[in-house]
Amino acid sequence: MSITDFSMEYFSLRGKNAIVTGGNSGLGQAFSLALAKAGANLFIPTIIDDGGETNQLIQNEGGMSETLLIDITQPGAPKEIIDACIKRFGSVDILVNSAGICINACVEEFGRDYWDKMVSVNLTAAFELSYEASKWMIPQQTGKIINICSLFSYLGGQWSPAYAATKHGLAGFTKAYCDELGQYNIQVNGIAPGYYATDLTIKTRSDRVTNQRVLDHVPANRWGDTSDLMGAVVFLASKASDYVNGHILVVDGGYLVR
Repeated sequence: MSITDFSMEYFSLRGKNAIVTGGNSGLGQAFSLALAKAGANLFIPTIIDDGGETNQLIQNEGGMSETLLIDITQPGAPKEIIDACIKRFGSVDILVNSAGICINACVEEFGRDYWDKMVSVNLTAAFELSYEASKWMIPQQTGKIINICSLFSYLGGQWSPAYAATKHGLAGFTKAYCDELGQYNIQVNGIAPGYYATDLTIKTRSDRVTNQRVLDHVPANRWGDTSDLMGAVVFLASKASDYVNGHILVVDGGYLVR
């Protein structure tokens, strides 16, 4: 391809079918809507029933969508999800491993039960879904897997050793799968959001001291809005990123530079 061949159509996702886990709430909903705005059809496995709100938002963009109420950590669920997307739309072109949980407790209280719950959602489910999706993407000789990492893929963090461990692990898994799948024209990348104004951060933002502590680390001097992530996921899901592989795209307003 020469530079004159490039066009904004490289960012289009028309005709593509995407799975976004946890794609009808929080950051996942923003990822789903961004992909729909770029032209993709959405398949959303989730444990949250939003009454069809996200499906309606996607359909308002002219896309097709389907929600599957399912626990991604249950045995057989990842294969069921991939098979259901294939049955509904005919292919799986994009997988966004967005579902995640964070349990906070001091080190004396953070035991095996908390650890196992977080590993099963944040890391094992992402692996199993990617494993099942890759079986379809390899014969296609094309595909995009996007793992939602975190600033805590780079940092330690208090009150949740499993969150840091799983997000570090997810970054490592991203690089390992890139190394394995790149030969099949499958790109495996990650997005590492910073501090975002969501329901999960209400407590931190409402406390003057902790809120300021975050802002002191952000050159942009504001919390992220979910819309700040939408361009990143479209880029990594599109042809425009075909030579980007094994990369963790940090979208944090500059938090890590301080």
